[in-house]
Order: sequence, then C-alpha cells, then structure tokens
Amino acid sequence: MIDNFNFKDNYNVYDLVDIIRILRGEGGCPWDMVQTHESIRKDFIEETYEVIEAINKNNPDMLREELGDVLMQVVFHTQIETEKGVFNIDDVADEICKKMIVRHPHVFGDVSAESVDDVLTNWDAIKRKTKGQKSTSEAIDSIPRELPALMRAAKVQHKASKAGFDWKEVSGALDRLSDEIRELKEAIAEGEQSHISEELGDVLFSAVNVSRFVDVEAEEALTVSTDKFVDRFKKVEKMASERNIDMKQTELAVLDELWDEAKNS
Repeated sequence: MIDNFNFKDNYNVYDLVDIIRILRGEGGCPWDMVQTHESIRKDFIEETYEVIEAINKNNPDMLREELGDVLMQVVFHTQIETEKGVFNIDDVADEICKKMIVRHPHVFGDVSAESVDDVLTNWDAIKRKTKGQKSTSEAIDSIPRELPALMRAAKVQHKASKAGFDWKEVSGALDRLSDEIRELKEAIAEGEQSHISEELGDVLFSAVNVSRFVDVEAEEALTVSTDKFVDRFKKVEKMASERNIDMKQTELAVLDELWDEAKNS
C-alpha cells in the first residue's frame, strides 16, 4: 500500500491528478506505468461514446460516472506529458480558459452577437485567425481525419459551403446522389474492387450532402436506421423460430415475407 495517501470522503480534480501520478510512479500499478498515448487512445474514444450513451438514456447517474471516466483519460494523458516536463493539468486548464475567452468576445469583449448564427460566424472567424488559416482549404485540412467518416464528411461540406461551393437547394444534392448511385452500379458491373470502393464512398459522401440540406445529422440518422434494422431482425428471427423455419436454408422470398410482417407489426 502507498504510504501517506490521504483517504477522503470526497475527492476533487487535484486528488485525481495525484492518484494517476501515484499509479504511474514507482511502486504504482504495473499496467498504468507502461501505458502511452498510443496504447490508451482507443480507451478515450470508448469512454466518450459511453458519455453519449448516458446522454441518450437521459441517465444523470450514468452521465456523472462516464464523465468521470473521460476526465480520468484527460488527466492520464496529461500526466504522461507532465512526466516529460512538457505541460501539466494547470497548463491544460489555462489554455482552454484563454481559448474560451478569446472565442467569446461578445461576452468578454465589446463584439456584438445577437443570435446563435452571429456567435457561430464569429467563432469560425476567430478560430481561423488564431490558427493562421488563410484559406478554406486550410480550414478543411484542420478537420481531423480520425473523426467518424460521416461526421467528417459533413464538416468538410459545411466549410466548403461557407466558401460558396454548394448547391442552391436540395434538388442539386439529390441529383448528384442519383448520379453517384448510377456510377456505383456501373462499377459493380465492371467488377473492379477498387473502383467499386471509390464509387460507394462517393454515394455515401453524396448522401451526407443531402442530409445537410434537410437538416439531419447523417451519423444519427444511420444510428436510428441501424437500431430499426436490429429491432426488425429480432422479430424476424423470433417468428422464424416459432414457425420452425431455418433461416439459413430458407429462400429469401420467405424471409422477405417475414420482414414485411415484422415491419408492419
């Protein structure tokens, strides 16, 4: 056991910083001691998605727990850099505080922002200035490639739209989607795998473009559709079991009938 650790009824952020330091220090936890930014980066992603799950479930207790897990990830990554003498948790807090002050001149300065659109316009302009982005291309390049693909596509399209590179209305986006579907069919007929992959990507990108025009988040829409599929598939599987139907050996037409039945139930 670590000597002189101060056990409490209630801990704060700096206690968490101290706990992570102890876990990574001499006599600490063998697992924690060997972790790097790279080895735990997927954990950060998983914890973030669990926060989203808590929000979707409207569960405050779960949200508090999952936010704590995300905070632990922030502190852990910071501790790795603290050990190198690069920065510490106060430096992290200092930088985000300064960023929030600079990007809210309508609150901390004398800039006027009467609407949400005004705030977002100012935010984008300040962000580009502070990051030294002189063109839309540079702003687009700053969007992380590591984002979920649908989300990244939407962000790229949004920035291109702000530069005037966009359809005037949804009909243009829908026409382009139809064109890309036709090209995908042609690629499939040709049978060249790399070309099929390229055209399928174009279809997905065009579908995201349509989603922007109808004010729907593509990522969320796909999640809902996947949930719907899962729910209907469960019904189909249950009906097949009750009727002694072997799904692997049954013709697709029969399964389609079950699917329609599940859809209408």
